[in-house]
Order: sequence, then structure tokens, then C-alpha cells
Amino acid sequence: MLTPSWTTEFKSSYKTLAELEAFLGFSVSASPEVTATYPVFIPRRLAQKIKTQGPDSVLARQFLPHQNELENQQAGFSDPIGDQRFLKAPQLIHRYPTRALFAPTTVCPVHCRYCFRKNELYAKEEMFRPEFEQTMDYLKSHPEISEIIFTGGDPFTLSDEKILFYLDSFKTIPSIKDVRFHTRYPVSLPERIDEGLLKILITAQKSFRTVSVAIHVNHIDEFDQDAAHAIERLSTTGVQLLSQTVLLRGVNDQREALVNLFQEFIRLKVRPYYLHHPDQVKGGLHFYLSLEQGRTLYHSLRQELPGWAIPQYIIDLPGGEGKVPAHNSESHQFSGHLITLHGDTISLEEPVSPS
Repeated sequence: MLTPSWTTEFKSSYKTLAELEAFLGFSVSASPEVTATYPVFIPRRLAQKIKTQGPDSVLARQFLPHQNELENQQAGFSDPIGDQRFLKAPQLIHRYPTRALFAPTTVCPVHCRYCFRKNELYAKEEMFRPEFEQTMDYLKSHPEISEIIFTGGDPFTLSDEKILFYLDSFKTIPSIKDVRFHTRYPVSLPERIDEGLLKILITAQKSFRTVSVAIHVNHIDEFDQDAAHAIERLSTTGVQLLSQTVLLRGVNDQREALVNLFQEFIRLKVRPYYLHHPDQVKGGLHFYLSLEQGRTLYHSLRQELPGWAIPQYIIDLPGGEGKVPAHNSESHQFSGHLITLHGDTISLEEPVSPS
């Protein structure tokens, strides 16, 4: 029996609340207005796991629509980390001097209900307009940029041919030495990690100093045998495997949940890289927890994990000021001010987390 291709699996994903509820066998706590604003997209394999684990599972909380997404529409930000401010060319965000984000697609293998770009993606913002010649011109005129970070959307949604085209284009610019992909595919739709993609990643290492794949997972329950196999296949290519996790209220805001997750990353030879404090995103504040809570939780990880197994705990500052360390070794309390990458301070008024 032939294994279905990843594109076949992708196309068969649940795209309406009605068909999703019919499959799950239980009602989802969301009105049609929620899914009209923030659409449903869940692969069938993930929907099966949610059905098995139930409506109160961490998978359900992350990926099923919820009425809370409309209840906090007036709070937070549509563009919480200032993408628009640093959009320097079509699909290119140049926030850090030596690194640029490249967003070639708005499409993901699953719609995460906490996503910091959920408002930009669904509104089809101008930042995603493809004008690749302008993007290349900007990169050529800014030789300080040494790393291209594929983001989106999820860059592995692109066809092998399109990924290869972009890599072949970027390798013609001598100043670009490193490339990185941020993706959810290994756990959301592991069929995507096929021979064609693996070959591209192996070949790319001949043209760039480093090729990295940052795998986004928030809870150990997202792993299964297929996901582990996909990550093991990525490991055989020799690319640098990194982890990316968002700290989420009601999902992984317990020490045991994070310890189990990071230990699984280590088992799969993935380096724990980023633990993101949740962004103040419109439609996602029900996932928010205070910095004091996050710092206390992060500090507790050292009781069970060595330093090399603990990711950086960071926060993306509003307005595009960039990622800064969120942990304060002197105090778990938050003064209301954070130091930016430029050495200035920025005031951050934390919203009240919904009860």
C-alpha cells in the first residue's frame, strides 16, 4: 500500500467547523464568527489525535477555535512584534543588522490559535506580496545580512522546486552564509519530510556555512512515532536542528510539561533553542501569562535540566524592538521595563490574563 503524499494529506485537512465537529464527535466552543475571522485548518492526523485525547487536551487548546479569540479583540496588537515597521522589501523583514526574515508564503500545515501573525496572515497583508526581484536587490545592497531566516506561514509548504529556487538565488549573494527554516511540519504533517526535501537540505550545505531547521513544538503530546521518525530523518542530513516553543497558559505552563518536552528534544538530537514568552496578539490573549509567572517557571527548570538542555527564554518586544532575554536572575517580579537590543528601555504594560 502506497503512503499518501504530503500534498494529498495537506489537501484533505479539515477546513470548516462543521466537518471538523462531525469528525471529532463533540462540539467546539466557537461560533461561526470566530472561524470567519480566524479560519480552521487542521490535518486529519492531528484531528485524530485531538479526537483521541479529547476536548480538554493540550492539542485541542492549541488548535481548535475558541470563543475567547473574539472576546479579546480590543486588546493586544494585530502586529505585536512590529513586522510592518521593518518590512524593507516584499516578503523581507530586516529587524536585526545581520539577519533578515524571508516570508515566501502565508500557508501553514495547521492554524495555531495563539499565532503572533494570525491577524496579518488572515488579512493577507501587503508584506506577503511576492516581488522577488526587489527582495534580491535589497539583499545585494545590504551585505551586512549574513543569514536568511525562512518564515511565513510555514516555508516547508512551498514545493521542493520553489525552495530550491530560493536557495539557488540566495547562494549567488556572497554575503549570505547561513539559512534557517522555521517549521511545524515534522509534528503537524510529517509526511512533508520526504526524500525530495531531505536531498535539498543535504545539497544546500555545500553552498552555505550552516543550514538550520527550527522545529516548533509546544508540548510532548504533539510527538508520536511518525513525528519522531520525521525528525530522525532530518537529523541524518547533518543540518542543525533547533527547537522553538511558545510558553502558553493552559498548555505548557507547568515545569513538568516543559521538562518532558525538552528531554524529548534532546532524545531526538534537537537543540533546545527558544522558549518564547507569549506575544500580546489580538485574538490570542487567553494564552497569555505574566512575566513573573514565566520567570518563576523558567528558573525552576534548572532543578531538573542541565544548562545545555534549557532554551533561551526570550520576549519579542512590541513595536519591532526585537528579541530580548525575559529571565531576570535577580527577581521573578517584573518592573514594567525591559532593555532593548540598543540598550534603551521600553515600557511594557502587561494585560490581565483572562481567568
